[in-house]
Amino acid sequence: MSGAAYLDCFSGISGDMLLGALLDAGLPEAELTASLDSLGLSGYRLDIHRAGGSPLRATRVEVAVNEPQPHRRLPDIENILAAGGLDPEVRTKALEIFHRLAEAEAAVHGCGVNEVHFHEVGGLDAMVDVVGVVSGFLRLGVTDIHCSPLPMPRGWIGCAHGELPLPAPAVCELLRGIPVYGEAVEQELVTPTGAAIVAVLAARFGPMPPMRIHRTGYGAGSRSRSDGRPNLLRLITGERFAPAEAQTVDVIETALDDWSPETWPHVAEKLLAGGALDAVLVPIQMKKGRPGFLLRIICDPSAAEAVKNILFRETTAIGLRYHTEQRRTLPREAVTLQTRWGPVRAKKIVTPDGPVIRPEYEECRRLALDNGVPVRTVYEEVALCSRSAAS
Repeated sequence: MSGAAYLDCFSGISGDMLLGALLDAGLPEAELTASLDSLGLSGYRLDIHRAGGSPLRATRVEVAVNEPQPHRRLPDIENILAAGGLDPEVRTKALEIFHRLAEAEAAVHGCGVNEVHFHEVGGLDAMVDVVGVVSGFLRLGVTDIHCSPLPMPRGWIGCAHGELPLPAPAVCELLRGIPVYGEAVEQELVTPTGAAIVAVLAARFGPMPPMRIHRTGYGAGSRSRSDGRPNLLRLITGERFAPAEAQTVDVIETALDDWSPETWPHVAEKLLAGGALDAVLVPIQMKKGRPGFLLRIICDPSAAEAVKNILFRETTAIGLRYHTEQRRTLPREAVTLQTRWGPVRAKKIVTPDGPVIRPEYEECRRLALDNGVPVRTVYEEVALCSRSAAS
């Protein structure tokens, strides 16, 4: 059983790619078909085979429809999922994914949620993908899903609504607040179904978290990439662990008077992703009266070389100072608090005077934006919730 999974979406994501990756990572085909059979759907067959033309072993899943299928609306899909013999947890998550899809389509096409015709995103193949993926993660025991930032291409795609720009408008709606980056290829890389799945199932987006790898699976897309790169999705399963904190750290510094600080958020993000434990920007007065900035980075010695290279690449630094220091840290663990607006992640810190809980700022900001309340109100709510949780 694997508790954690990382979706490495270097070529994007679709429902069938993720389904193939799950099978490649050890999901038994019989267990997948058993879950799908419980829906009572007919008129299709599942074609599972090794992908051809790929430089890596990968599994390709195709839903071959052999009977005409109706265009379904959200109530139709709700009825199918409710009538099937699905595990309640699978049914709940699958419904949430289809609700998210319907809301995105309604938003971009200017209609009601129940008026959306699920053409490309809601046919029989999408139901197979969504139910298969949700049940697959459950069967593998995966409850903690992380995902890489998603690539956004350019170009056009033909659909039931005519020619639409890439990324598909529904994809842009589904990925609001999720890290993405531009990709110089004119080809669909992230489908609405794939975007909805990760928007609902992934707990975080970013670099791979600390984990012990159990299995790695590759799922193949239906088309070859126009730039020749492999059109694969990599799924890494394993178990999360809290790495021991280094009490010996490297401190790296540089002083700059010819660098624009507007790029600091980007630089800091790169440094933290590259292994920095902390990154500080301090305004200083330099020689000849020029204003400047001191960049101070703390990192594990094993990450020092990567951090130095990032500083040289991302700033105007031509030299660095560094030395080794000792530090002391308080024991802490990640916890989740339940507020009136939903769950919020926080840190439970054991101080000499007892445990305290401090929420993550981004979590409080998210709840404030999603619910239209001041962020200080969220902090006040978290403080009330944390008093009982810290005891």
